[in-house]
Amino acid sequence: MPIETGRKQAWKKIRRHWQLYLLLLPSVAYLVLFRYYPMYGIQIAFKDWNAGLGISGSRWAEPLLKYFISFISSANFTRLLKNTLILSSLTIACSFPMPILLAISLNECRKKWVSRAVQTITYMPYFISTVVLVSMIMQMFSPFGLVNNFLQMLRMEKINILSASSSFRPVYILSGIWQGTGYSAVVYIAALSGISSELYEAATIDGATIAQKVWHIDIPSIMPTAVILLILSSGSVLNVGFEKVFLLQNQLNMNLSDVISTYVYRVGLESAQYSYSAAIGLFNSVISTLILICVNSVAKKLSETSLW
Repeated sequence: MPIETGRKQAWKKIRRHWQLYLLLLPSVAYLVLFRYYPMYGIQIAFKDWNAGLGISGSRWAEPLLKYFISFISSANFTRLLKNTLILSSLTIACSFPMPILLAISLNECRKKWVSRAVQTITYMPYFISTVVLVSMIMQMFSPFGLVNNFLQMLRMEKINILSASSSFRPVYILSGIWQGTGYSAVVYIAALSGISSELYEAATIDGATIAQKVWHIDIPSIMPTAVILLILSSGSVLNVGFEKVFLLQNQLNMNLSDVISTYVYRVGLESAQYSYSAAIGLFNSVISTLILICVNSVAKKLSETSLW
């Protein structure tokens, strides 16, 4: 089909459904203004940025990858990459199955009022802000907090969990599971609700147990959804949530809690090394994109489910 004919048909469709495109306009404007336009500043990572000259007036770095090389060859690179990968991988490994288990449990619950109550209770923590969540953690595990007061009542020795570096990862992961499991389970609950009741009836007639129904009906039905969400999670494996890590971070757990995002904050805002921090951020994004592409390719080969 000629290009001109294709363009005419496209404009014809736009004119016919102009109301839908008008509704789409705010979303497109948001993406352009807050997602694509800021990419103009990426060139800072390749320049010796000078505030007086601006982004376009600053000189290009020599060599061009000067700040990338500086970060990769720095003494902090191995530690930051290791901490980020371990924390992110453990978070995905521990938190990813929990919404699936919760959704299946609620789906198998025969008393609907119990199912709705549990779903509401587990869904509510998602709306607690990160600052409030960390404040709750500090109030509970501080030397004079709820946990230590309870231990004191039992005549046991007090423990200071937040000052132990070995406790940082369990606290971070378990608090994330508590906060996000109920919200993440909504997607799987919706997927389970779309399963035909005839499958369950046929399984019951064949004498299948609850475990067999879950294994042969529920899990295969939600597997495409789970694979898609796992692929999306892998894309953020280097983008560990900055807010909670930063708020839980202190000098005593810095050896395990210091990740790429907190390091970028320190060198970018506190030390004003804007070109260096921009290079680290761009490096982070590129590696995350490559991981996403690799995981998507593997998932496509193994399960025939992928993002593209």
